[in-house]
Amino acid sequence: MARAKSSLNALHDRAVFRRRVKVLAHHLATIIPTAGTVLDLGAGDGSIARALMALRPDLAIQGVDVLIRPTTLIPVEPYDGVTLPFPDKAFDYVTIVDVLHHTDDPAAIMGEAARVARQGVVIKDHRVQGALARPTLQLMDWVGNRGHDVRLPYNYLTPEQWDIAFQKSGLQEVRRIEALNLYPPPFGWIFDRDLHFVALLTPKAKPDGRA
Repeated sequence: MARAKSSLNALHDRAVFRRRVKVLAHHLATIIPTAGTVLDLGAGDGSIARALMALRPDLAIQGVDVLIRPTTLIPVEPYDGVTLPFPDKAFDYVTIVDVLHHTDDPAAIMGEAARVARQGVVIKDHRVQGALARPTLQLMDWVGNRGHDVRLPYNYLTPEQWDIAFQKSGLQEVRRIEALNLYPPPFGWIFDRDLHFVALLTPKAKPDGRA
C-alpha cells in the first residue's frame, strides 16, 4: 500500500503538480494588483509562493498551515485552522489556494483572512458547475492529496454558494480569472472545464464608508 501511494504521488508530481505550480503562480501574479506583503494561507511546501515571488519580486510572502511540512520553500508558521496568529491588517494581501474546500466553513476562513489583509484576498478554488462536476472534483482531490494526510471533506460550492460565502465574509469580488488551463490536453477537457477559478476580493465598505 505504501509503495502504491508513493508511485501515485510520483506520477501526480510529474504529470500535474509542476505544471499546476507554474500556471497558478502566473495567474496569481496577474491578479494581485500592487506590490506588498502577502500571507499564503495553507502554504503547503511553499512551491507556489516561491514561483510567484520569482514572477513578482515586489511581493514578500510568508505562509501559515495547519500541517507544517518537514521542508518548506518559504517561512511557514503553524495555524490552528481558526484564528490567524497575526494582528489586524498585518499584510497587504492573503492568498488561499485550493484550501477552502478542505474546510467546513469557507466563509469563516475568508473572514479571518479579510481581518489581516489591508488590500484584498485572492482565492483559487473549485466550483460545482456542469455535468459530473462533483465526482470529478472528488477524484482530482483524492489523487492530488493521497499520502499527504490532508483532510478531505469535499466541501465544494456552487457559484451561488460562493456568492453567499463572499457576502458572509465581508468581501466583494472585483476580478475573476476562469480559463486557468491547469491541465494539458486531453486531460484539460475533463479536469479544467468550468471547475476552477481565481478571484480577487476586497473588503466591502461599511455604512460609515470605512473598509
